[in-house]
Amino acid sequence: MKVRVLGCSGAIARDCRTTSFVVDGDLLIDAGTGVGDLTLEEMQGIKDVLLTHSHLDHVAALPLMIDSIASTLTEPIRVHALPGTIAALKAHVFNNVIWPDFSRIPTPQQPFVTFHDIQVGQVLEFGGKHVEVLPAVHTVPACGYAVTSGHGCWVFTGDTERNPAFWRRLNQLDVAALVIETAFSNREKDLARRSLHLSPHALADELDCIDKSKSYPIYITHTKPAETELIMTEIQRFDQTQPFGPNVVHDIRWLRAGQEFEI
Repeated sequence: MKVRVLGCSGAIARDCRTTSFVVDGDLLIDAGTGVGDLTLEEMQGIKDVLLTHSHLDHVAALPLMIDSIASTLTEPIRVHALPGTIAALKAHVFNNVIWPDFSRIPTPQQPFVTFHDIQVGQVLEFGGKHVEVLPAVHTVPACGYAVTSGHGCWVFTGDTERNPAFWRRLNQLDVAALVIETAFSNREKDLARRSLHLSPHALADELDCIDKSKSYPIYITHTKPAETELIMTEIQRFDQTQPFGPNVVHDIRWLRAGQEFEI
């Protein structure tokens, strides 16, 4: 299984694209501005889209991508998301005001997109890949995902704050890599808490929930471009001081657009 990082920034700037990953060329996880780096041929290979939540940095490219390949579609793009996310997309994006309702054109019988409700705890199957829907704690209905083809899980938290239920489930999984958000620096930790994102201070508390017998690389994503260097400095500082106990050192890395995971 190959996971390619299209975008992993918390906002836009030169070379900063928002959240999107493509798995094995046919499964898109979130549809931030990173989708724009796909070729038309690569977009045409996307059959299913999994969304973590409805915020713009995770869905902005979805209507544009579908529009780009609409004339070549022989079947609808299937969008899978929590009911609240789908309701938001229908009300605020595919509403014939912001964007045409692609779930009803060219015809209601043969639309460009179909929407499919998912629930936390559900396991989905896409061409030999199994995807478990994981809990997230955010300002809108949100989730994360654990994706596997049978050789360990690639896990993405989505946008979340402190999340005990996530760690309880994660410690039961065979994790090959964890991608976790840290959107704000410690100087913005109060804003992070109010907006239900993590700061390095909160991240340290969360990583302390990992079963001490488990070890896997942890990739930091969703940093704000103006604070990226500060966030990583703060994370490196707490990682070096080892607040996790004398025998626990996490392998913390920086997620970058263009990276690929072979799981």
